[in-house]
Amino acid sequence: MEKPKVATTSLAGCFGCHMSLLDIDDRILKLIELVDFDKSPVDDIKKFTGRCAVGIVEGGCCNEENVHVLQDFRKNCDILISCGDCAIDGGIPAMRNNIPLKECFDEAYHDGPTVYNPENITPNDKELPLILNKVYPCHHVVKMDYHLPGCPPSADTLWEALVALLTNKPVDLPYELIKYD
Repeated sequence: MEKPKVATTSLAGCFGCHMSLLDIDDRILKLIELVDFDKSPVDDIKKFTGRCAVGIVEGGCCNEENVHVLQDFRKNCDILISCGDCAIDGGIPAMRNNIPLKECFDEAYHDGPTVYNPENITPNDKELPLILNKVYPCHHVVKMDYHLPGCPPSADTLWEALVALLTNKPVDLPYELIKYD
């Protein structure tokens, strides 16, 4: 029997949620017995190879490429999980949401204390994805089925949620795994 597939991606975030996934340590061997990884930085598969049971998304949407990736995940995954605070509420990348985009660009490319840009050019290559007016949490772009809070969620939180979903049990995480005091 074919194992269910899990896909993961990192949008506007820091990759900390993927590091938590890797922090399940030797349980990763048990996870590999349960699933095959599909499109994911974990295995470097760039495109979906088939339908995925679970998609894990870290980071919010700050550019049009993030939106397309997230829409592609929704289309190819039965269950979609917002993993971490950036995916759930925009996190640190969303700190720019109260600053006009022009001011962000000016600070990054023209006026910042470490900027060296003698031609005073703002990057505008057609290969660069269009920056959105603000950073959007994943559930503002597509329907998300579960949210795992934390910055990042602990390895145990990810493990418990994945095992429950992959064994058709309810995701009922104990308070200790989702509290942040």
